Amino acid sequence: MYRQVNDFLNEWNAEAVSTIAVMDALTDEKLGQAITEGHSTLRWLGWHLATSPVFFASLVGVNLAPPTEKKEEEMTAADIQIAYRKIAEELKSAAESTLTDDQLTETIDFGGPTAKGSILSKLILHQTHHRGQMTVLLRQAGLPVPGVMGPTKEQQQG
Repeated sequence: MYRQVNDFLNEWNAEAVSTIAVMDALTDEKLGQAITEGHSTLRWLGWHLATSPVFFASLVGVNLAPPTEKKEEEMTAADIQIAYRKIAEELKSAAESTLTDDQLTETIDFGGPTAKGSILSKLILHQTHHRGQMTVLLRQAGLPVPGVMGPTKEQQQG
């Protein structure tokens, strides 16, 4: 749980850089890649990460506009990359100008009393979870996998 806005912002900035690296590996030809039929695709996961911060931010009193009006099925790799960059920067700016340290200990009802600082932790964890799914799908699709939490096998060999 975050107790200081600056701690959240520092982690958000670092995590956004890692997510951008994953987003930048996307190609239009491989957006349909799923682990198996009927499961989340690279397109859905990328679109989800570009739009879900709006929901999490709203829970803590930060109002963001969706980064795109396009529907998921219309999104190209470039659209996803642009939308994610936009929402990552807007969340940073809005949290910086809106939130106070005291607000992070305020609770909301999120399946029970939950501190706003905990909601921001859930946002980071949510993003990390889906980013991990995307790295597996990138590898299955034959696309380069960026070293997000350390070097990949290919980076260690190169």
